Amino acid sequence: MKLGLGTAALGRPQYINIRTKNIQKTNLAAFRKHSFSVLEEAYALGVRYFDTAPGYGLAEALVLEWLQTKNDPSIEIATKWGYTYTANFDENATIHEVKEHSLAKLNEQWEFSKQLLPAVKVYQIHSATLATGVLENHAVLEQLSYLKKEHHLKIGLTTTGTNQVEVLKKALDVQVGGTQIFDLFQVTYNFLEQSLQEIAAELIQQEKTIVIKEALANGRVFKNENYQQYKLLYKALADLSQKHEVGIDAISLKYCAQRIPESTILSGASTIQQLQENLKASRFMLRTEDLSLLDTFKIPTQHYWSERKKLTWN
Repeated sequence: MKLGLGTAALGRPQYINIRTKNIQKTNLAAFRKHSFSVLEEAYALGVRYFDTAPGYGLAEALVLEWLQTKNDPSIEIATKWGYTYTANFDENATIHEVKEHSLAKLNEQWEFSKQLLPAVKVYQIHSATLATGVLENHAVLEQLSYLKKEHHLKIGLTTTGTNQVEVLKKALDVQVGGTQIFDLFQVTYNFLEQSLQEIAAELIQQEKTIVIKEALANGRVFKNENYQQYKLLYKALADLSQKHEVGIDAISLKYCAQRIPESTILSGASTIQQLQENLKASRFMLRTEDLSLLDTFKIPTQHYWSERKKLTWN
């Protein structure tokens, strides 16, 4: 099982997660020190894939600072372009990030991201959608193709929303100079949102890299009185957690790893304790009947994303 560390919760004081406990985040120096320690612990525990983005506040700069303390060619950094962090660490901010899929934004953000070379192995469009037209923007695609060849990068994209599968299908058809440009797809997948299964076999057959994000459904996999509709799921997870002597987070991550073979599963841990609990997913295997039971908790894609939209930044 390949577990990577996503840095969204390490780079900005607020993120969409119903379970986040209030770490002291008003002191930026203390926040940076804490986040740096999580990166360090991940490395010590064997994690070598780190996912970041300029839209994650100070995360990309923090990863660069941390990377400069290492001399290890096995470290893989994945970063992105397309979102700008705008909250400026204001806990009362109403707008946290702004999306822009223009050539100008790509060039601007690459100017910083290229400092992560040669550790940067993956460069992604952050939250590619049909609405922004980025998959039809020839100037952007040609620049990504140039960066791919010049720096031996995997070019990828991340998806969010009800039409994830539609975006993935369109991306598979995108070519520059007669060659497919996209090598990697970072997709939301968990018990509740299983739409990736519709295209997973095709991605694997084409030897594309799959990275799973939001395996914990922004915290919704944990028992919560506000989600009575998931009572049966919470009971099943509690039973599996007890059986395997690991947390529900480890069960959730393991499910994704077994259902999407050879994928990289991102931990969104914001503390060392969460990270250590997540990594217990490597210690056990879910049985066929366990996987089949968890499959039954799939909900309609529209319902999943409608519910997610109602989650607040905290």
